[in-house]
Amino acid sequence: MIEKATFAAGCFWGIEAAFRRINGVIKTQVGYTGGDYENPSYQDVCSGKTGHAESVLIEFDPNVLSYEDLLDAFWNMHDPTSKNRQGLDIGSQYRSAIFYHNEEQREKALKSKDQMNSSGKFKKEIVTEVKPAGKFYPAEEYHQRYYDKKGIIH
Repeated sequence: MIEKATFAAGCFWGIEAAFRRINGVIKTQVGYTGGDYENPSYQDVCSGKTGHAESVLIEFDPNVLSYEDLLDAFWNMHDPTSKNRQGLDIGSQYRSAIFYHNEEQREKALKSKDQMNSSGKFKKEIVTEVKPAGKFYPAEEYHQRYYDKKGIIH
């Protein structure tokens, strides 16, 4: 049975490409979630007024890849101590967030966040949100598999 996971970690192009390369990931889709605005466009989300985060919805095979493995990848692909910012991208749409799809994912995400906070890997406190997955709005087609379309090696 295929499971879903949703993460936000800055600009969705790079994290989508990184997640897609993981064995056991079946499908990735970039989009917007975590806000309260119906059918947002990229411009709407960039305005900062929708509350959405640029996110990646992942379908994965739990017989090949565990949710914990996805969490480990997530922590290693961005700075979870940077509030509403990743590199040069600034705004709440670039926040760090885990959007869980069930209670088991919530528990694993919170446990993983606590472990990362106490690991000493990061010098500052992790600011990653752990929230229930709400409606996911796929981003415009030109954002999907953006790095592939542009020939960017990540």
